[in-house]
Amino acid sequence: MLRHPTALIAPTARLADDVEVGAFAIIEDGVTLGPGCRVLPHAQVLAGVIMGTGNLVDRGTIIGGNPQSLNFDPAIRSGVLIGDGNTFREHVTLHRSMHPGGNTVIGSQNFFMAGSHVGHDSVIGDRNAIANAVLLAGHVTVGNRCFLGGGSVYHQFIRVGDMAMLQGNSAFSSDVPPYCIGHSVNLLTGVNIIGLRRSGFDVPTRSEIRRLYTTVFRHPLGPVKGAAALLEEGAIQSEPARHFLTFLTLAGSRGLATPGAAA
Repeated sequence: MLRHPTALIAPTARLADDVEVGAFAIIEDGVTLGPGCRVLPHAQVLAGVIMGTGNLVDRGTIIGGNPQSLNFDPAIRSGVLIGDGNTFREHVTLHRSMHPGGNTVIGSQNFFMAGSHVGHDSVIGDRNAIANAVLLAGHVTVGNRCFLGGGSVYHQFIRVGDMAMLQGNSAFSSDVPPYCIGHSVNLLTGVNIIGLRRSGFDVPTRSEIRRLYTTVFRHPLGPVKGAAALLEEGAIQSEPARHFLTFLTLAGSRGLATPGAAA
């Protein structure tokens, strides 16, 4: 049975013919669900959510809820944009944008484990694994192919760079650079070499990133100005290395996670 008779599906919702909706699920006005999506029992997809193809919304998950902000006006129309092939396991919560016409954005092929939370106006890239009980505050940006360990928490407005691997129960209120391993509170413990190798980065590229990690965090100008200086020198050999340095130069007011003793 594709659409359970107890499911509540708004007449203005646009569902592809093969979308499955389980018992007591709720699909609100203006929702769009592409081919192959499945909304399991007791899940809710609320107004303003647009999904691509092949997404799984597991039991008890709520996508498109109001932001948790005392200043939010529920009359504002905003939404959530979701790509293809994402998995939202049990009791994931994902909030819509605070801003009129704005969107929280989820890419494709992400795996959100049970009880994880994505705050309003966050932007999540592709192929990330977000483990149980991870908490992302509003306006957090996560790159691609990251692993966020269970119970880890992320302050509003920070960035997590591509392929970062972050320890369970860690906490970050500063930007986490690409390709790094993070732990404890705002600490790094080196480059995610195994992840780089598994993703096809060749030996020269891995070596260059590791060398630059050491260089910028020991640079007399500090990592932000040091990264800018290295880019100006023009001696960078690989695009991933350039991406690493560019990320550092764009650090915001919350600064950067920095090297510390291994957990």
